[in-house]
Amino acid sequence: MPAYEFVKSSYSGGNAGQECVEVARNIPRTVAVRDSKRLGGPVLTLAPAAWDVFTADLRRRQP
Repeated sequence: MPAYEFVKSSYSGGNAGQECVEVARNIPRTVAVRDSKRLGGPVLTLAPAAWDVFTADLRRRQP
């Protein structure tokens, strides 16, 4: 498995126990996403273009 360098997403809540997503963008042509409460759990990998579309949609949905 590549050595992903995860950071907490700015979309995650700041309190423990909330919905927490970590994102790694240190591997070329890959964006990796995981649940910060399940560090050993599954990792979703996406193409950067797919991640950009996803986050753009999130920004459009914010009140």
